[in-house]
Amino acid sequence: MNQNAPLRTKPAPLPRADRNSLIRHIAIVFFGFLSVGLPLSPISLYLHDQLGFGTLVIGFAIGLQSVVTVLTRHRAGTLCDHRGARSVIRFGLPLAVIAGLFYLTAALLPVPATAKLALLLIGRVALGFGESLFITGAMNWSISRLGAQRTGLVMSWQGIAMYSAFGLGAPLGLAIYSAVGFAGVAITAALSPLIALAITATLPDMPTSGSVERVPFYKVIGLIWRPGTVLFLSTIPFAGITSFLALTYAARGWSGAGIALAVFSIGYIAVRLIGSHWPDRFGGTRVAVISLVIEAIGQMMIWLGTGPWMALAGALVTGIGFSLIFPAMGVEATRRVPVEQRGRAVANFIAFFDLAIGVTAPAVGYAAGLFGYGSAFLIGAVAALGALVLATRG
Repeated sequence: MNQNAPLRTKPAPLPRADRNSLIRHIAIVFFGFLSVGLPLSPISLYLHDQLGFGTLVIGFAIGLQSVVTVLTRHRAGTLCDHRGARSVIRFGLPLAVIAGLFYLTAALLPVPATAKLALLLIGRVALGFGESLFITGAMNWSISRLGAQRTGLVMSWQGIAMYSAFGLGAPLGLAIYSAVGFAGVAITAALSPLIALAITATLPDMPTSGSVERVPFYKVIGLIWRPGTVLFLSTIPFAGITSFLALTYAARGWSGAGIALAVFSIGYIAVRLIGSHWPDRFGGTRVAVISLVIEAIGQMMIWLGTGPWMALAGALVTGIGFSLIFPAMGVEATRRVPVEQRGRAVANFIAFFDLAIGVTAPAVGYAAGLFGYGSAFLIGAVAALGALVLATRG
């Protein structure tokens, strides 16, 4: 890292038209992603309590969507570059609607449990491809509208929208499931992307480069692998907290795991709100290096914690550190590729995050079974330090 590089000029305040455009793009991401976060817990309960399937089938049904998302990210980015972001969103959001309709069919159709499972799995596949399209399209559309100099700002706010959709979707989905059953969850999951689709009609499309060059997957990865790997490693602590913090509290005989998870979210969102422009102003690598140091400290605090208050503070510090790594490395990834390949760069960069979420829980869970749940946070600290080394050498 070049420590003597000059600071970038602080971007001028957003004009009203651009600010309104950004708000609508954020709304598209929120209502689109609500179809992802809202049905997760209800699907698990429905498969277990009503259809009688075990944890292996439930895990497969939940994880299938993420697998499809990872495998289709590059295709989604290619479509963005060739056809324009709005057309990609208009293809992706209806797929999310179709997923909800398959859930509804599974809930209402009087067929055996295996047939209901098959319908659910088809819905999960449709949602995986749909999410890949509308998230990639929304980020590219907003970056094109506001300019590459505000890439970090766009990724910060759209990340808040995704996180909020997860955070609000989980309790909302459970409340609907308890009140009216899985059919109500399915209807809500189908309606939310329709709201996002209506918002897209209020925004003009941005011109594409017109290039139809087919860029191989490995060439795009060759340009962005370093920021992508930093993102992958830095996401391991996040996945560890969401999966194993409550279990660690229980194993140590502590109470207050829910408060610790809430504090993590507070730190994460607060820094996003305050520092969304920092990667654009100071450079992605600088912001990432500081963030990774903070994240590693937070993980060590949880691992070494002798009481719940130290773990609580560690969760807060981890949230603060993790908050800006995604937009910071997004700035670095997109500046490495020409504008006509930006869609593919954004898509494949996001895939590193998807992959980290998919592989961390089982891998860290295996280690936690051998060495205790607290080891998840030692692994997280080591991952953050590995990302720090990679970022500084880049």
